[in-house]
Amino acid sequence: MTTFKNKIPLLLLLLVFFTKGFAKQIDTVGVVSPSMHISIQNLVILPDDYDGDKSFPVLYLLHGYGGNHRTWMQMHPGLPELASRYGIIIVCPNGRNSWYWDSPVDPAMQYETYVTKELVAYIDSHYQTIADPKGRAITGASMGGHGGLWIGFRHPAIFSACGSIHGGVDIRPFPDNWEMKKALGPYNENQERWNKHTVINLVDSVSSNLPAIVMDCGTEDFFFEVNEKLHEKLLSLRIPHDYLTRPGEHNSAYAHIAIEYQLLFFHLYFQKKSE
Repeated sequence: MTTFKNKIPLLLLLLVFFTKGFAKQIDTVGVVSPSMHISIQNLVILPDDYDGDKSFPVLYLLHGYGGNHRTWMQMHPGLPELASRYGIIIVCPNGRNSWYWDSPVDPAMQYETYVTKELVAYIDSHYQTIADPKGRAITGASMGGHGGLWIGFRHPAIFSACGSIHGGVDIRPFPDNWEMKKALGPYNENQERWNKHTVINLVDSVSSNLPAIVMDCGTEDFFFEVNEKLHEKLLSLRIPHDYLTRPGEHNSAYAHIAIEYQLLFFHLYFQKKSE
């Protein structure tokens, strides 16, 4: 007669097996930044069928203010399952509170260079990626939503698709928030610099060569108005983009749902590019 007690070793063995299998999907890697002379932590989420032979597209997923490379996994523990479902490597860098700019004020804050040159080069050299713009996308939430569009709009030769989830796509209405003046200097003394470092003003100069765009923002979000204005500007310039909005506030619950829509968007985009 088999008793529950006799089954315990088997249950433990299965638990260890599945835990190891799950752990293989996620790497935490330190990548040295020559531009900042530091090592930066990054989370790399691999699809289940990652075996070192097949090449995968990569989504660079940026966190918001106050977050780090672990934030997205904390907000959405199901990311490894989504990475497997869509066959996408997900890379979450620690962008600290940089807004993903190369700061003209602080030479120790060069996160645009880090993401676009140093991190992309590391990921392409250490993982089986589609090392081509058609295999790269970038998005994020809040500060990371700003970063997704800021970097995507400015670097179409690196990323062929980009997105934003309740992103700070126009920073100027918030001059005293989220340490932005540490990177740009006070707004009242540096208005021209702030104008040049806000996403909505990039559109005029790069509208002829933009990546595929997806945006998402809740109607109760404090960034809703600036997202609406960016959407209207893209429409006026006839720039193709997907724009989603629904009831919701600026919180992790909203971002949890939005990233699932965006992963589907990028999956379909990558499929089309591979045809």
